[in-house]
Amino acid sequence: MNYKMMGRFIGHILLVEAVFMIPSVVISLVRQEEMACMGFAASICITLFISSLLLVLCRGSRRSFKAKEGLVCVGISWIVMSLLGSLSFYISREIPSYLDALFETVSGFTTTGSSILSEIEGLSMSILYWRSFTHWLGGMGVLVFVLAVGASGESNKGFTMHLLRAESPGPQVGKLVPRMKKTAEILYLIYILLTIVNIVFLLLGGMSLFEAVCTAFGTAGTGGFGIKNDSIAGYSPYIQNVCTVFMLLFGVNFSCYYMLLLRHFRSVFKDEELRFYLGIVIGSIVLITLNLKGFYGTLEETVRHASFQVASIVTTTGYATTDFDLWPTFSKAIILGLMVIGASAGSTGGGFKCARVLIIVKGLRRNLRRAISPQKVQVVRINDNMVDEKVLENTNAYLSAYVIILFLSFIVVSLDRVSVMTSLTAVLSCFNNIGPGLEAVGPTCNFGDFSWLSKLVLIGDMLAGRLEIFPILILFSRTTWGRLKG
Repeated sequence: MNYKMMGRFIGHILLVEAVFMIPSVVISLVRQEEMACMGFAASICITLFISSLLLVLCRGSRRSFKAKEGLVCVGISWIVMSLLGSLSFYISREIPSYLDALFETVSGFTTTGSSILSEIEGLSMSILYWRSFTHWLGGMGVLVFVLAVGASGESNKGFTMHLLRAESPGPQVGKLVPRMKKTAEILYLIYILLTIVNIVFLLLGGMSLFEAVCTAFGTAGTGGFGIKNDSIAGYSPYIQNVCTVFMLLFGVNFSCYYMLLLRHFRSVFKDEELRFYLGIVIGSIVLITLNLKGFYGTLEETVRHASFQVASIVTTTGYATTDFDLWPTFSKAIILGLMVIGASAGSTGGGFKCARVLIIVKGLRRNLRRAISPQKVQVVRINDNMVDEKVLENTNAYLSAYVIILFLSFIVVSLDRVSVMTSLTAVLSCFNNIGPGLEAVGPTCNFGDFSWLSKLVLIGDMLAGRLEIFPILILFSRTTWGRLKG
């Protein structure tokens, strides 16, 4: 295990985190928010101290990574980043409990959007900015950012490949271009451009610059931390529709946008995952709209709320324009299904991923055909390309781990003596990085009343869900920790 290289990289991660806290300090100074300014200043100093210590102790490391080391580095980086990122909430006393501050921070970085806060508008502006910015930073991944701006070329011996694969969502990560560093740069460039366009459209709807930036951060990262107590419900239909469109855009595999830039339109239109994703969205909107007949005053309002909530849940953003917990059972059942499926692989969305659902369905169909014709060779194809057997094995392993963690988390959270639906959707919303659930964790409620044990479990679920389970599970494997090297 290359501990020195891992420590050096974590040091760079913390350095980036400290730099990204600076705008919050500036906002707190301009707004004369003394406690928030002290909180951010102390957080930056502590983060820089730990970063410097790691960089000094781990200098001279050999720049080589194996897959195992990439997974471990990603898992530890996100944990340490969350532990230090939560200090500003705690030191400023805007969230007096450190566990609650950690919950809020992990929810931000993992783009979950579940909150322990009941009075969001009472927070200082600098804290609101940092809270929303954690979504944007976690959406594409801070490690991907470091790779895009810092990692050197092909001499890294798997360094960039293993880190990008460990942090990126989906059953497999391919190269957009031959060099992984260039791939990271392209991903972040698309991410930044889409975010800027989102901000412009929100400004055209009458939002202030601060509101537009924070809302776009939550939309781009598919996170869902709003800066208002009623999330997006108080904004105009135009703003709500803009958010609907951009939530869906950020739920698309970013490789599709790269193919569009290359004018490979036919490849995009033939993409099976994209068609599956859009089919689920359109079908869900139609079914919920029909089920909500007479629930709202006009058809336009019904379609708008149905479209917004479908987009918010399937992309795991978590914004809300209405209390969908009051919807009929059929509509809530669709919402529950969307919580599990999630967005596309290679997007900023969470969930099980549309690509995995396709692979599992096609794998099941292959097994049925094998049972009928054992002698015939059966393969699984996505976009006319044969899916490697290793990808099929990893997808099945992911499904097994997903179900086991979901069940165990549900059992532990149920100790809080809440309803079955509350326990189940609390775990689903955190594990799939969605935000709101149903009943006591619905869009008008929060997670503040859960016990410390349940909050710890849900924090673990958020991290495991954002990092695709394995980077967190591998930290608890006995075989992971080998002999110290270079």
